[in-house]
Amino acid sequence: MPMPSLYYDWLSSDTAPIDLYWQAGALLLFLTLTYRFLSSWVQTAPTVSHTPSVQSTPQPDKEETTSTNPAIDSRVKQPYDVFLVLDVEATCKQGSNFEWPNEIIEWPVCVMKWKDKSPSGKARELSVVDEFRSFVQPTWRPQLSQFCTDLTGITQDQIKDAPTFPRVLKHFSKFLAEHGLIDPKNGRPVARFCWCSDGPFDIRDFVVKQCFISKIPMPIWLKGDVMDVRRVVSMVAQPHEGSYKRNTRHSANVNYFPFNISQQLRVLGLPAFQGRLHSGIDDSRNLARIIAELARRDIRLEPNTHINPRKRWPWMGKPGQVLEAHLD
Repeated sequence: MPMPSLYYDWLSSDTAPIDLYWQAGALLLFLTLTYRFLSSWVQTAPTVSHTPSVQSTPQPDKEETTSTNPAIDSRVKQPYDVFLVLDVEATCKQGSNFEWPNEIIEWPVCVMKWKDKSPSGKARELSVVDEFRSFVQPTWRPQLSQFCTDLTGITQDQIKDAPTFPRVLKHFSKFLAEHGLIDPKNGRPVARFCWCSDGPFDIRDFVVKQCFISKIPMPIWLKGDVMDVRRVVSMVAQPHEGSYKRNTRHSANVNYFPFNISQQLRVLGLPAFQGRLHSGIDDSRNLARIIAELARRDIRLEPNTHINPRKRWPWMGKPGQVLEAHLD
């Protein structure tokens, strides 16, 4: 291509080298400023990535970890703070059953509390913190049968001067108030506690009968459903999947095995029964061992058996009256 005449004339002039230097300097300054502007824009512009995004794993709260394991706390959330383990002994005669008007002659309770409950309610370690025990003087049939003494180990001398059932309940209510479980003035529960027994019989049958014979209403702190430990162990002994096996409420829907306390201990792989069978306090202590093991296995402990304080038997007449004609 031929060179334009004006550019040729300028290049041939005396001022051409000087003008060329100025123009070259201006061009270099322009390019430098442009480079810096583009560099700063690239650094601040959003970056588009074509790699899959990875979500960060949320860190567990402090209360959701254990001191020995930084992993997420696997313990079960336990709705109750205290467990009252009750296994009463009552009058009986050979050949009688739960339809007979039994009178309570021993009132033993083990108080169990959590050792490791977190602010969120998770726990695994239960232990006995106190005990209450009192013999009770029967009033309808004050003389014990030899069969009853042989079965329970309770003698006539142990009950003849013992307080009657209403007085025992009064002493026991003070015991509950001292542990901060009930209001000392009106007896209303002020803490979440759950009654536990071996089978439904202790409160469903024995306590309801005794309140009728003693002509007293069932105390408010005794009303409500209970946890039948025998039913829970029946659940553990059967194969189930998932969380079904970790909630005692579900145990109401499983096959019921009539395991006694010694058999329950064997089912759970615990050492043999400690103490005397059918001693109320020894039965309660061994039942507490079973409950502690259920807690250790991360089973949610709560009531599974309904109690009807107004349950009636054919031998019941007016309050306190036993119709002996209906006992044959």
